[in-house]
Amino acid sequence: MGLFKKYVNQTRKPEGFLGKMMVNGMNGGHAKMADWGMSHLPEIKPEEMLEIGCGGGRNTGVLMKKYPFAKITAIDYSEVSVAKATGYNRSGIESGRCKVRQGDVSNLDLPDERFDLATAFETIYFWPGLEKCFAEVYKVLKPGGFFMIVNESDGKDEMSLKFEKIIDGMKCYTPEDIEAALKKAGFTKVKKVHHKTKPWITVLARK
Repeated sequence: MGLFKKYVNQTRKPEGFLGKMMVNGMNGGHAKMADWGMSHLPEIKPEEMLEIGCGGGRNTGVLMKKYPFAKITAIDYSEVSVAKATGYNRSGIESGRCKVRQGDVSNLDLPDERFDLATAFETIYFWPGLEKCFAEVYKVLKPGGFFMIVNESDGKDEMSLKFEKIIDGMKCYTPEDIEAALKKAGFTKVKKVHHKTKPWITVLARK
C-alpha cells in the first residue's frame, strides 16, 4: 500500500503517526462544512447532546458554544481521536460539561432516551450497517430528539466515489439512502438539505 493510500485510510480509524496527522487536519478541514450543517438545526434548547465520531473535537466545542447550557458526550472508536478531542475540549471537561470517551456506534453503551440531540459529522461512511447504527442512535434519543448527519459527499460526487475505491470500508450514501435507513430504524420525520454549489448534505431526523 502506497503512502497516500495509507494516509487516506486513516480517515476510517486514525492510528499511529499518520493517524495523528489526519486528526490534526480534521478540525480545520471540515469546519466550513460542519458550520453549514449546524446552521440547519432548528431552534432547540438541548440539555444533553451526543457527538458520534468526534474526530479532533472541534465540533464538540462548537456545539458547547452554540448551546451554553447543555452538556455533551463525545465518542469515537479511535484512541488517537479521543486523545485529540480530549485535549481540544479540556476546559469543557474540567467544568463538567463535556465527556470524551471511546465508543462504538454499532453498540452504544449509553442510557436509553438520554439525549436531546445527536450529531454525526463526516462519519457514517464507515458505520457497520446504517440501519443497525441508526437504531442505536434512536434508542438513546429522547422522544422528540433530533439526529443530524452532515456529509461532504452526496453519494454521487466524483471525488468521493474515487476515495470510496481506495479507502477500506468506506461507503458513500445518497440523501435518499440515508432517509430510507433512518425510517427503517424508527425515525419518522426526516428533512434533507443539499448545498447549492457543493455536494455537501445535511439530513435531520426527529424521533
